[in-house]
Amino acid sequence: MNAPDGNAPADLPGLDPEADELTIGQERVLELISFVVVNLVEHPDDVSVDIVRRDNRDVYRVKVHDDDLGKVIGKGGQTARALRVLLMAVSARTDQRLGLEIVE
Repeated sequence: MNAPDGNAPADLPGLDPEADELTIGQERVLELISFVVVNLVEHPDDVSVDIVRRDNRDVYRVKVHDDDLGKVIGKGGQTARALRVLLMAVSARTDQRLGLEIVE
């Protein structure tokens, strides 16, 4: 499975250097975030999602075209908050610690 930016999962920054691949859970969360974000924006080819490991938590860093940043954040942060709620639901079911970061 390749990330939306075309990189192989093992090339994602912040992953455990000893692990060659994403876990099934990481792969599914990556697919979920990518699906939602790609369908929100007007420049889907510019969407990239990376995984960074911080404090025993997988942080999914979403980067989009500058023109689409407002769509991903949403009015008053509602869209970003909704994405985080989705991650909280996944986290509760899978015992993973997850975070979301929208990169400018």
